[in-house]
Amino acid sequence: MDVIGLAKDIVNGKRLTREDDLAFFETVDLDELSTGADYIRKNLCNDHVDLCTIINGRAGGCSENCKFCAQSAHSSTGCDRHGIVDPEEVLADCKKREAAGVHAYSIVTAGRTVEGDDLKTLVDTYHLLRENCNMRLCASHGLVSPDAMRQFHEAGVTMYHANIETSKRNFPNICTTHTYEDKINEIRIAKEAGMSVCSGGIIGMGESFDDRIDMAVSLSELMVESIPINALIPVKGTPFAELQPLTEDEIIRTVAMFRYINPTAYIRMAAGRNYFKDGGKRLFMSGVNATITGDMLTTVGNNTEQDIEMLTGMGFEI
Repeated sequence: MDVIGLAKDIVNGKRLTREDDLAFFETVDLDELSTGADYIRKNLCNDHVDLCTIINGRAGGCSENCKFCAQSAHSSTGCDRHGIVDPEEVLADCKKREAAGVHAYSIVTAGRTVEGDDLKTLVDTYHLLRENCNMRLCASHGLVSPDAMRQFHEAGVTMYHANIETSKRNFPNICTTHTYEDKINEIRIAKEAGMSVCSGGIIGMGESFDDRIDMAVSLSELMVESIPINALIPVKGTPFAELQPLTEDEIIRTVAMFRYINPTAYIRMAAGRNYFKDGGKRLFMSGVNATITGDMLTTVGNNTEQDIEMLTGMGFEI
């Protein structure tokens, strides 16, 4: 497979679909694949890189049994637990992130959904953020109702996060308390409320490369604008604690493949940049054009100032 030629075809309008034979992504020369992915990114997305940051808005005790998650009540990880964060605390954090040069801010809550008093507090918080900050507001609150989604949107949220996590085939190996179809329905609810969508998944959970390809194709079919890719960080106390972390090359091959299949989306590197010695420069030379910066939910992220220095030094525009 001439992946450089394919990259040029994609820039000229070709799109890969489920009907194409995509098995070559697993074995094609990695340097050529990365070069082609970077070519697509430069020509279809320019040199802008999108930085987002998240705050843990409600932690621990989640009813869902996702095997990767430190916050699941089905695992014994000793992670922190707290209720909905005070709106003023969130506002102070948001202002700090905005001053640091971050583009988007998201509140993420553990749990299947949000409703009642927690929903009201979150809606009030988003109103507060919208009135006092200029960042794009995102939300990640599980499987919320259409009415809750509408309230978030009216409060100023323009993007909703709902990872599909993996392929449809592999999803039951990851979680059984909700389904792949539940995730697809939540994406539909977000779009019907007028939101754009951030949806991706986690690699390194024992899935095949075909599963990763299937996830990339599914996200293309859903026309997702922002695709976060997490490399599993095994957490003691979870069912995936003993899985072997992915290598740099495995992660690079995956993100480059995602760029070919989703050529105009933000390919957003989330958890797993700590596997790279230099902050992940190779990722941004292989199709990635967005990242989560600052602390993650249950692991330490990358320093925003260092990220901006690295990315501007590579020629990206912040």
